[in-house]
Amino acid sequence: MPARPIPDPGRILATVLACLAVAACAWPAPAAARGWWTTRADAHVGRGGVVFPAADALPDPRRTPGAINPAVTQYNLRQTICRPGGYTRSIRPPEDYTERLKRLQVRQYGYPARMGRTAYRLSNYEEDHLISLELGGSPSDPRNLWPQPHHVVGGWGSYAKDDLENRLHEMVCRGQISLSRAQRMIATNWIEAYQRYVHPTPIRRRWRRYGG
Repeated sequence: MPARPIPDPGRILATVLACLAVAACAWPAPAAARGWWTTRADAHVGRGGVVFPAADALPDPRRTPGAINPAVTQYNLRQTICRPGGYTRSIRPPEDYTERLKRLQVRQYGYPARMGRTAYRLSNYEEDHLISLELGGSPSDPRNLWPQPHHVVGGWGSYAKDDLENRLHEMVCRGQISLSRAQRMIATNWIEAYQRYVHPTPIRRRWRRYGG
């Protein structure tokens, strides 16, 4: 049997280095890599639901101006929204009420007419309290409820607003901001409030659900 040739270590090393160089060129730089993951995440969301235009990040102020709960005041915060033990759960309206209202308001807002049949899917929305319950918003007044899209261009969907609600609730309970001011800001333009008190751009933690 003829002797097998002994591999040349230099040639093996050169081949490995050449492969690494090709891989380094093909793999995106950190910023580009973030963009690649962003694209993958958005694409996955697009398959499962609708990505709404930036104009849909805020509610129609004529239909949803916001409404407060008169039982919550600056003087009883410790007995209401700042009380440990799940105050908001005790006043949250029944799901069958909010689901019926969501179905109605999706049509009133004209989402299906603009976005197509997929926009009829109620899972695309959170029936959201514009002034959240944890900020003394009315639990059941339709003027304080709207079908907020989960996914909006730029990340300004329901998940970002949830982060703002938690931040403002924390500030109100710590005495860093008055209840009325927090209510006014979130009802007027929650995006501006988010940029001021949370982050200039949405922190997209929820992408993990879609992007793996």
